[in-house]
Amino acid sequence: MIDEGKALFLQIAEQIEDSIVDGSLEEESKAPSTNELAAFYRINPATAAKGVAMLTDKGVLYKQRGIGMFVTAGARDQLLGERRAAFADRYIDPLLAEARTLGLGAEDLTALLRERAAASTTTGTTTEGKNPA
Repeated sequence: MIDEGKALFLQIAEQIEDSIVDGSLEEESKAPSTNELAAFYRINPATAAKGVAMLTDKGVLYKQRGIGMFVTAGARDQLLGERRAAFADRYIDPLLAEARTLGLGAEDLTALLRERAAASTTTGTTTEGKNPA
């Protein structure tokens, strides 16, 4: 899980977000404590606390004094919305720009997406990471 190129507290926050998005950490359920996170990842508790604080500031987690941190109601929808927007920025906008360069319209793109989706479903593979040329 540890990625040397990324700050540890960001990785902790992302891991918690992933758990919320995939449903393994449900809304209104207790989140792991900073001590639990620190022990699990073998990091300084202050580093884990920084990741948890980031999610608290973002409104994904909230603190119940003396009890612990909990997932905010609506956190999953909030995170999914953020991820959809990031997906559009990272993948869809460049795709549309390249499509315009190639003279492809919305119908052409839809057809290409359907073809690729059908191919990946029948073969159980994706073209991710492959050279399209």
